[in-house]
Amino acid sequence: MVRAAGFLAMSLVFGLVAADAGDLWVHSRCTQLEITSNGPFAVMPDGTLLTVTSEGLRASADDGKTWSAAQPICPGLKGSEPSAYRLVRTRDGTLVLVFLDFTQFKFSWDDERGEPRDDCRLEVWAIRSTDGGKTWTDKQRLLDGYNANFFGFIETSSGRLVVTLEHLMRDPGRWVACSFWSDDAGQSWQRSNFIDLGGHGHHDGATEPTVAELRDGQLLMFIRTNLDRFWQAVSTDGGRYWRIIGPSPIDASSSPGQLLRLQSGRLVLVWNRLDPEGRRYPRSRPGPASEVACSWHREELSIAYSDDGRTWSKPVVIARQPGGQLSYPYVFERRPGELWIIAGFAFRKSWKERFSLRLKLNEQDLVRLDGKP
Repeated sequence: MVRAAGFLAMSLVFGLVAADAGDLWVHSRCTQLEITSNGPFAVMPDGTLLTVTSEGLRASADDGKTWSAAQPICPGLKGSEPSAYRLVRTRDGTLVLVFLDFTQFKFSWDDERGEPRDDCRLEVWAIRSTDGGKTWTDKQRLLDGYNANFFGFIETSSGRLVVTLEHLMRDPGRWVACSFWSDDAGQSWQRSNFIDLGGHGHHDGATEPTVAELRDGQLLMFIRTNLDRFWQAVSTDGGRYWRIIGPSPIDASSSPGQLLRLQSGRLVLVWNRLDPEGRRYPRSRPGPASEVACSWHREELSIAYSDDGRTWSKPVVIARQPGGQLSYPYVFERRPGELWIIAGFAFRKSWKERFSLRLKLNEQDLVRLDGKP
C-alpha cells in the first residue's frame, strides 16, 4: 500500500523483528520468465504485448523480452509502485487505463489523532485510447482525496468495465472499498456503494480489493483486512452495488491478493497466507497502522483454484523467501492456461535487497480441487 514517499521497512512501520534471511525457494513446477516488466499487460489482436511504465505505453513482439520506446500517456504515472495502475483492452479494441496520479501525491497522517490530514492526497483517474495508444482522451477523476494500490480491473461478459478501489475515510481514519463501472468503454463512470468494515489506522479497514466474474455472471471481490482473512463481497448487478458481504474462507495476512478468472472458467488466487507453512508468524501490536493485532506475513506466495468462488483447492506455496518478502502479486494469463505470476515486492531482508520474481506456471500443474495433497 502506498504510504509515504519511499518505502519504510516493515520492522520500522509495524514493530516486527525480521527472521534471518534464507535462500529463495521456487516450486519445481514454476519456471523463471524472461521478461523485463512487472506489468500490467494487455494483448493486441496480433499477439503483441502491451505494458505501461512511468514513461507511457510500450509494446513487445517477443513476449516481453524487449520493449519499444514509450508512447506518452499522461503525467502522474509511477512505475515503481506495484499496482498503481491497471490496463484493459476491451473487446471493441479500446485501451482503458485506471491509475493513481502522483503529480500531487502526499501522504500526511496524524498519529496522535489517527486521522489523515487535510493535505493527504493521491487521486484515482481514468483515461482511454481508441487508436491503439497513439492518443489518449476522456481523462477524468474517479476519486479525490487519498487512495492507494488496487488489484481489480476487468471487462465482464456483458462488456462492462469494473474497477475495484480503496479510499481513505475520516472519523475514524480507515479504508473502505468500492467499485466504479462503465458501460461505454471508459467514456463515463459511476461509483458503487462503499464497503465499510470499520477499523482505525493508516493500514486498517477494507483495503486493496481484487475482483473476478463468476460463471453465473455475479462478481466476487476479495478485500484485504487485518482480520486474519480476506473478506468478500458479491455483486449481483455487475458492480453497481455490493450487498452480500462477509468473511471469506481464505485465511490471509494483511497483504493483498490477485484474483483472476481464467479462460477455462476456473478462478485462480495468488496471495500471502496468514502464516507460513509449519509455523505461526508473529502478530504486530495495535497502533497507528491497525487497531487490532495482525499478521504481516509476506514470506510465501501461495496459489489456489476454485470452480465456483465458494470452495477452494488446498493452497500450494509457489515461492518462499525466508526473512524477506514476496508480495503484491500480479497474475496474467498470457495464453490459455499459461499463467504469469509476478511479485510486485520481492526482497531478501530489507527494501535495499530487492530483486525480480517473475514466474510462469501451467494452470493444470497445481490444481487440487479434490482437496488431496
